[in-house]
Amino acid sequence: MSCIKTRGFEIAKGWEDKDIHIPKRSTMYAAGYDVEAAEDITIPMYQPGQKPTLIPTGLKAYCKPDEWIMLVNRSSGPKKGFLMANSIGVVDYDYYGNETNDGHFYFQYFNISDHDLEVKKGDVIGQVIFQKYFTTDDDEATEIRTGGFGSTDK
Repeated sequence: MSCIKTRGFEIAKGWEDKDIHIPKRSTMYAAGYDVEAAEDITIPMYQPGQKPTLIPTGLKAYCKPDEWIMLVNRSSGPKKGFLMANSIGVVDYDYYGNETNDGHFYFQYFNISDHDLEVKKGDVIGQVIFQKYFTTDDDEATEIRTGGFGSTDK
């Protein structure tokens, strides 16, 4: 019996032997799937002009063509010092399996605490929520993604 995949997670290429865990929801009514850090990383205390720290997940996510994946902070994140650099992350349908990085998604964080933050492999760093999106009547987008992170910047 075959199953048509509609949305879910897979291990990204290059991370198959790194003991990456597929995200799970904590409760039956939770909207978000908890995502773990794929490796140990230090997020330095914020200094003006500093770029955000990218935390690898070792994961890629797939969904239907009219859906997107939202990366969000945990509710406890800001009180621990974690502040998402982009407020939310948007992962489009066509990011999955792209030729540059296979669709591997990262979380981008600033550290707003008064000390460096140590993130350990397996620490829950954020959540993923699957969402439907809509287009306008006059939408004419026809381009196809060819790259990974930041590839649609114009």
